Amino acid sequence: MTSAAAGRGGAMVVAGEAGIGKSALIDAVVAELDGFEVLRAAGTEFEQDLPYATLHQLCAPVLDHRTGLPVVQRRALEAVFGLGAQTSPDPLTFGLAVLGLLHEVARKRPVCCVVDDAQWVDDASRRALVFVARRVAAERIAVVFAARDVGSVSGLAGLPRLPLAGLGDEDARALLGAATQAGLDAEVVDRILAEARGNPLALLEFAHRTEPFGVPGPRRCRASVVDTLEEQFVHRYERLPDATRLLVVLAAAEPVGDLGLLRRAAELLGLDAAGFTLAENAGLLVLGPWLRFRHPLVRSAVYASATPGMRRRVHSALAEATDPETDLDRRAWHRAHAAVDADESVAAELERSADRARLRGGVAAAAAFMERAGQLTPAGDRQAGRLLVAAQLRLQAGAPDTARALVARAERRSMDEPERAGARLLRARIDYQLSHSPQATAALVDAIAESAPDQARDTYLEAFASFMYNDNKPGGLKDLGVRIRERTPRRESALPADLLLDALLDQTMLPVGQAVPAMRDAVAAYRTAPSASEPWPMNLLCQVVIDLRDDEAMDEITDRQVDVARSQGALALLPQALRYQAIARVAAGRFDEAAAALGEARAVDEAAGTAPLLGPELILTGFRGDLDRYRELRGSMGREGRPFETAGEHYARAVLNNGLGDYEAALDAALAAQRRHRAGSYAIWSVYPELVEAAVRAGRGEEAVAALEHLEALARAHPLPWIVAEWLQAKALLGRGADCDTLYRQAIGHFARTRVRVLHARARLTYGEWLRRENRRAEARDELRAAYDMLSRIGARAFAERAARELRATGEQPRRHGENPLGRLTAQERLIAGKVAAGATSKEVGVMLFLSPRTIDTHLRNVYRKLGISSRRQLREMSL
Repeated sequence: MTSAAAGRGGAMVVAGEAGIGKSALIDAVVAELDGFEVLRAAGTEFEQDLPYATLHQLCAPVLDHRTGLPVVQRRALEAVFGLGAQTSPDPLTFGLAVLGLLHEVARKRPVCCVVDDAQWVDDASRRALVFVARRVAAERIAVVFAARDVGSVSGLAGLPRLPLAGLGDEDARALLGAATQAGLDAEVVDRILAEARGNPLALLEFAHRTEPFGVPGPRRCRASVVDTLEEQFVHRYERLPDATRLLVVLAAAEPVGDLGLLRRAAELLGLDAAGFTLAENAGLLVLGPWLRFRHPLVRSAVYASATPGMRRRVHSALAEATDPETDLDRRAWHRAHAAVDADESVAAELERSADRARLRGGVAAAAAFMERAGQLTPAGDRQAGRLLVAAQLRLQAGAPDTARALVARAERRSMDEPERAGARLLRARIDYQLSHSPQATAALVDAIAESAPDQARDTYLEAFASFMYNDNKPGGLKDLGVRIRERTPRRESALPADLLLDALLDQTMLPVGQAVPAMRDAVAAYRTAPSASEPWPMNLLCQVVIDLRDDEAMDEITDRQVDVARSQGALALLPQALRYQAIARVAAGRFDEAAAALGEARAVDEAAGTAPLLGPELILTGFRGDLDRYRELRGSMGREGRPFETAGEHYARAVLNNGLGDYEAALDAALAAQRRHRAGSYAIWSVYPELVEAAVRAGRGEEAVAALEHLEALARAHPLPWIVAEWLQAKALLGRGADCDTLYRQAIGHFARTRVRVLHARARLTYGEWLRRENRRAEARDELRAAYDMLSRIGARAFAERAARELRATGEQPRRHGENPLGRLTAQERLIAGKVAAGATSKEVGVMLFLSPRTIDTHLRNVYRKLGISSRRQLREMSL
């Protein structure tokens, strides 16, 4: 808290079993705070399935500060809190909006956020709170979670942790003595200490239980401290008058503690709300602006001990007392808990709540609403349909086993033929998600063709992407293509997505020369179609255009993919779009821009908690010739990376070792890629020129024959300058005599017509090397000098050093290039500096990188210090 007040915020998880003193410790610290804005919330079992329920508690008092946020963030907050249009904010945008809201509050005073019972916080709130907790290092914000089992709460395990253990024997005896007005028998004390095991709440409860009722301490056969405490609370609850007991159950069923709502519900039940005071005197409740239970165990123990009839009565009263204009979803949830038999009106209300939850991004909550709606639907037309929707939502929420059980329940209901077909398709999707096996893939393709032909194209593209990125079975991608082609004849349609599917099928199944026409048509269709704005299929298109070596289209399409992902807020797709853009920048020799794109992709991945795809970063590292960084990245991939990573790693390793002069290692990598390609798995086509160079330099030219045939077929089918240049260069490397000179010159001429500067520079290097071996030293110097200068400026250090060695062998010392001051910056500092130099404000950079403006300013101060400058104007004047 002291650090947060000084602008060095942080987060902590106070962890320990129920009753160990987590809340008491936090309360004691909060009571000592001076000048803090304290925001509190607690997770509850009842609201685990209600999206953003915990954040409603936490942020409601400070929502007025949203006016200072960027429009996108303000709208995200307003959508979630029911203050604006019902839209579905991206989870990352919403997390940044919560961070921005707290940042605005912290401009006036430090902020302390306390989240109790984090194990019961709903998923949507938890994701946003963990997002915030990881980004407050430069803020006047402290975030404190209290949780029983940290390991079971996603996201909390990586935060600093303060574990609370039981009291030692001496302290436990002191607490027990202070809690009892009269001395206890020594044997009773020993039994209490043994049973409580240092748990402070247990000690206090046992002390109180012993005195008024004359019970000689708790029995030894208790299953756990929690069970014992719950028994104690239930015993105290059962001694209350019947009316008061019903009031306590009412409070247990209302998780927020809204006294106004509780009083209205009590009146509907014919109860006097003054009875809450009796429950407070019994040590069960704490009354204040909001009603709180003395401990969360009290709530759970009371609710569990109530009869089903009592629970239905209180939920019915709470539903009637809840304002339908402001809290429709809680009202629907209470009505669902009050229902005994099927009730179409309640089921329909739950279905509407599910729709709202989906709009707010709460898929798990939507599934819970829809599942209960299915249970309450009268037997007949709609029951199976609602259960199938619930199953689909459970699958989307990452619960395939639950989804499968719901499909089975739906299949036992009355279903029409479209519903039966939908159930078969859903089963196939579930099986595919669980195994990705060839059998599951075949079943999914068949189910799509039979059940949902209108959805087939998009689902096939989705399956293609999944296999390309995730399936390591040799030939799995080709097997998938064969299965899809059997079900999907080539179409005459000119729709870009149809042409893309044809391109992917041909690229997977046909020889390269036969695959190129469909690939070319797909690229042309996306470049000319004004409606080609769906972001996710363009990820697949990016790979097609990169393999086609159409440098102009590659820049256009990869840039458009990033722009579309940004403009549509498709943040789940933005990282891969940025990675394809980085590959295009690498080919253009714009390594710093590639690094910036990869840095931003990593920032989005870290914000989302997803594992980054390392292939493109490996490719950049290979071209830079950074062996240490390559080894670091390769080590983080694990023994067997995902297919897309493996393809990138093969290509990167071939490039890296060709630069370092380890041609055997380069050839091994390129041949591994070739074997994958022949087996029907994905490989980056650009690996074939690397294979030719490595084979020739290693004295194993016979290994390059198939690669040369691939390049020739590609060049004849699609004679673009880049493709033709690679083919001519490969022929020159494998050739002999005077023809080689002509081939090298033609290759360099074709490269000069492209944007691929790094390959142009490498072509001049290989030509210079050939000239030196032909004893044409003067001509060799010209080519090697040009190659060295180009490669040095680009940052291809290993290839530049190779050119320098060759240049020295001609008798010329290469000119040294000065140190780039930007090399002093960390990767994140360089990324931020580049965006600020381009004119972005701290707030805009924060939105892009999911950091607060204050954090951006902290990084900028470090940039200024390292570069010896003091203003944004000076930063813009530097070559970034």
